[in-house]
Amino acid sequence: MKKLNTIKTIKLLAVLFISTLAFTACSDDDHDHDDDHDHEEELITTVTYTLTNGTDIVTMIYSDEDGDGGNPATSSISGPLTANTIYTGAVKLENKTESPAEDITEEVKAEGDEHEFFYVSTVGKITKTDVDANNNSLGIETTLTTGTAGSGSLTIILKHEPKKPNSGLNDAGGSTDVEVTFNNITIQ
Repeated sequence: MKKLNTIKTIKLLAVLFISTLAFTACSDDDHDHDDDHDHEEELITTVTYTLTNGTDIVTMIYSDEDGDGGNPATSSISGPLTANTIYTGAVKLENKTESPAEDITEEVKAEGDEHEFFYVSTVGKITKTDVDANNNSLGIETTLTTGTAGSGSLTIILKHEPKKPNSGLNDAGGSTDVEVTFNNITIQ
């Protein structure tokens, strides 16, 4: 009987050993493939939104040169917007911890199907004028139509892997790569 128990134990250990090898060999640890779940967020230290109407150029810059934490972020607006005017807009993202500064906008454009900008504005209507490879809105390029004289704010949000197409920010989902707000924008 003791010999029979020893044989059963050896068989059981052999099955467990072979099972362990099989599970290890079938592991899904393929590090050579690029997968959307492994998205490594780029550091965005500077967001520049430039609005142009002929020689009327207004530049808004949000900068957090050392990234989250550390020194506080700063923002600036080069001047007032003109009332009842259509501006052509372009947003630029940079990582200024690199030397020279890394232009993140190019990566967002190349991966346009995985990104979309959203604008929340009380200074006028913003329309996205560019699209990704699937003909869905991207938002690097825009138009801004100002209203009457006054003041307001503008928030720029970049979403990663939003639902496309969508009906706006509330419908987009995805994760936020960057969100900046410019307050006290003057329209005259």
